Amino acid sequence: MARLLLALALLTALACATSPLGRRQLLLYSDAEVAQMGAASFDQQKKETKVATNATENRYVRCIADAILAQVDPETLPGGGDAWEVLVFDSDQVNAFALPGNKIGVYRGMIETAQNQSQLAAVIGHEVGHVIARHGNERVSQATAAQLSQAAVAATVAGANMSSSTGQLVMAGFGLGAQYGVLLPYSRTHESEADLIGLELMAKAGFDPRQSVKLWQNMEKASGAQAPPELASTHPANATRIADLQAAMPKAIELENKAQLAGHRPNCRR
Repeated sequence: MARLLLALALLTALACATSPLGRRQLLLYSDAEVAQMGAASFDQQKKETKVATNATENRYVRCIADAILAQVDPETLPGGGDAWEVLVFDSDQVNAFALPGNKIGVYRGMIETAQNQSQLAAVIGHEVGHVIARHGNERVSQATAAQLSQAAVAATVAGANMSSSTGQLVMAGFGLGAQYGVLLPYSRTHESEADLIGLELMAKAGFDPRQSVKLWQNMEKASGAQAPPELASTHPANATRIADLQAAMPKAIELENKAQLAGHRPNCRR
């Protein structure tokens, strides 16, 4: 057990990094490793979900993605400067994602929900923000650290000659603590960071950042009472993320004005 705890401590000390917003991160994997993970996951998604062939929808999403990606420094990405693969998936699911290895997927349901180019730019900017901030690496690293810690607790329980019922309670308590005290809050932090990074990206590209708030107001109406309590959710409550976006809006509007003066005026049409 002592060796396991020492290994975990060394990994944590050696793998500390800082997110684009200045938050300390645990990153146990290399950029190359997470890029490979992202590419493999994207290939699996293409096998499981039909890729849309509607040329108009694909051009629309690609137009928005290209405008966003033009504002991204390739050196900030796990996939480096490789070309991005951008696909529309033929599904009613209201979702989109971006993966290390420079992959973007947008579901047809999200295109319908985002009412204009700026709202969809907020979605795509948010997803690219996850990649820039290396949130995928961080989540996998957190899971690895949690597994190592749980193994250490199990070894302690075994060595303490606890009764079977007591040992099960200790392990169950550790699992709940890790889930609600570490993994879920970190996930909500990731979502909040991606919102702010995406807001900056869309504004620098010349999209209207105010539409990011409108998007989440629409999403809030759509989810209604179905949304889980924020404590037990991997995402912040819609009201929380709307408030955070509104607080960052003055700077975003300044960035949009500068972008438009520089000639960045996206005109992506469906």
